[in-house]
Parts: sequence; structure tokens; C-alpha cells
Amino acid sequence: MRADCARLAELDDTEFGVRLLAGTPTHETRDPALLRNWAAAATEFGRELAASAPPAADVPHPARVVETTGGLDRLLLARYTSRPEPTVELFTDTIALGEHLVDVLGWRDRYPTGSLRAAALAHEHAHGLLHHAPRTRRALRDRLGHTALRLGRLRVPGHVAGADELAAHAYAGAVCGLGRSPLLLTAALMGAVQALGED
Repeated sequence: MRADCARLAELDDTEFGVRLLAGTPTHETRDPALLRNWAAAATEFGRELAASAPPAADVPHPARVVETTGGLDRLLLARYTSRPEPTVELFTDTIALGEHLVDVLGWRDRYPTGSLRAAALAHEHAHGLLHHAPRTRRALRDRLGHTALRLGRLRVPGHVAGADELAAHAYAGAVCGLGRSPLLLTAALMGAVQALGED
């Protein structure tokens, strides 16, 4: 597992974004260069959003936070739901395993103690911003430059599945001052959970 995680750490953060997009339905046959452009644009957007709308700022619809377990079974650190009321579920079992994994791998310089919980909250806060702020959603679509429909000079920007996830990861990494994208730790965690399941 350590060797697998070391190989993951050699990848740049944009490559994690490309992999996430490539594994998202509707993108299976897209050109890797296009996926790389979208990954870079969504990541940059998330970092800029962190500078302009940090979690301490007023949120249009503040979410309540509920701590629970069961994240390991679903490979989730946290989950944002907007109904019946905006809620962030933090999966403490996955966060605890993530903190342990960071220690085992010697990645504390990248992910300080407590940063997983903070990053999970920031990540879900970004999803809340994208969900409740039409201008923010529109700005992300415009930044990506994907066209769903064109009629003469009129252009309808298209949704890029997975781009909001990349923006949220970049937002969390920037807000928490992490040394690497949370996507690296997410990939390492997925490998650890799968390895534990095989034992």
C-alpha cells in the first residue's frame, strides 16, 4: 500500500482531476487534453472562490453539521445534502482512517492534524456555494467554456459533470492551506479502504 501511495504522490494535482473527470459518466471518450483543460480551469476556479468566499463569510444557506459513521462503506469523508434542510454529514470513521493514513505515510507536512475534518467541511461548504448561488454556478460553467448548444451567435454553456467536485477540492485545499490537493489523500484513502476490505 505504501508503494501505491508513493506512486500516487508522484502525480500532479491536475492529473488527479483528469482521472476524476475521465471516470465520470459522459466523459469516457473525451480527449484527455480537453479533460486536462477542464480540470485545470475547475481547479483554478475553486482556488479563486476560496479567496473571494471563504467559509467565514456569510453563506446564503448555512448548513447544519452532523457527525456519523458509515463513510468507509461508501468511501465518503463527508456529504452535502440540500433537502430537507442544508446538511453536511461528516463520516468520522473515514476521517479517523484518513488521519491514521497520513501518519503512516508520513504526509503530515501536506495534511496537518485536524486538516481532514476542516477540508471536508470546506469542501462541502464549496458545494453549498455552488448549489445555492446561481452566479457562482454560471461563472464555473463560463470558465470551463463547454458549449451545450449553439444557435448562430447564441451559445448555451454546458454543464461539465465532475467539475464542481474539482472546484470543491481546490477550494478546500486553498482554504485549509494544504500542501497538496485533497484528491491525493482521497485516492490514497480509497486504496487503503479497498486493501482493508481484501484482508
